[in-house]
Amino acid sequence: MITVAIGWHIYELTGSVLDLGLVGLVEFLPRVLFMLHTGHVADRFDRRRVAALCQVLQAVVAGALVFASATDSASRELIFLMAFVLGAARAFEMPATQALLPNVVPKELFPRAVAASASAMQAATIVAPALGGLFYAFGSLWVYGPTAILYIAACILMLGLSSSHQQANKAPANLENLLAGIRFIRSRPDILGAISLDLFAVLLGGATALLPVFAKDILLTGPWGLGLLRSAPAVGALLMSFWLARFPIERNVGRIMFTSVGIFGVATIAFGLSTSFWFSLAVLAVLGAADMISMVIRGAFVQLHTPDEMRGRVSAVNGLFIGASNQLGEFESGVTAAWFGTVPAVVMGGVGTLIVTGLWIKLFPTLAKRDKLH
Repeated sequence: MITVAIGWHIYELTGSVLDLGLVGLVEFLPRVLFMLHTGHVADRFDRRRVAALCQVLQAVVAGALVFASATDSASRELIFLMAFVLGAARAFEMPATQALLPNVVPKELFPRAVAASASAMQAATIVAPALGGLFYAFGSLWVYGPTAILYIAACILMLGLSSSHQQANKAPANLENLLAGIRFIRSRPDILGAISLDLFAVLLGGATALLPVFAKDILLTGPWGLGLLRSAPAVGALLMSFWLARFPIERNVGRIMFTSVGIFGVATIAFGLSTSFWFSLAVLAVLGAADMISMVIRGAFVQLHTPDEMRGRVSAVNGLFIGASNQLGEFESGVTAAWFGTVPAVVMGGVGTLIVTGLWIKLFPTLAKRDKLH
């Protein structure tokens, strides 16, 4: 909810579309700046406490925005600062929580746990922005206040978890230890293939940035249609995550992962060529479902095949790849659309995803032929 509120708040204050984009960039920047340190912290300290501290920091951000809103002292600079702090907290929280999951769930149940976690994330993706917009209609206090309370509640629940994670040795935060996660990924072609597949496939195949153009100029639906188009991939992903939590994939994981990425590419092409609103919704839902399959397999595979003392650093690199694929993918879509047109940009992106899929099968044959996750 807080992300929606910050975006609306800065636009209310400045009326600048550029500032709206800069907020997202400022929030993403800490993930790049602190990438090496976030993973090291998750591996060196108690992951529950790291995540809980990050949630407290996010509660402080929400509390500061409550005070600024109540005293009418919010400014452009303050919101940018709070967005940076929020991004920094999330940058440290992500590898800690990802690396924590294998410590609280038995190995045989881990694929179900990844799917269940993804279900919660997708549900939040659908519900939280809607609630944030609804509450903001009554004033920013109605978003920032409840958000601060929810962060504190999450902190308490996090500290209540029992974990098998043994605090790692007190290795200093020197360059050798900070780069250990990158070296480990390079030494494991299967993990490198799984992580990089997401980076390049989503980077080329992402059409999210162009949805306003499709809604307004191609499908002729207006704002209500844009909202449905944006929700469709999340709905497909949510339904698929429920299915995977109930019926986890146990065999032919490599083939299924690459097939799902291929379906993602085909669905992208179909969406680019569609002139029917309802067909577009359907293929976007398929796109989201296919992405969820590959995401669950990749996430479970990387975590299960990474030593516990390295999971934080590997998760930090993986998180940067995922964030970069989304951010750079939107930029790539915009540039390609400006050069070649909206429909050709999306179609070429889908074709690019199919090419990457075929190339990765050739480059990482053991990953493509993998039967089980563990």
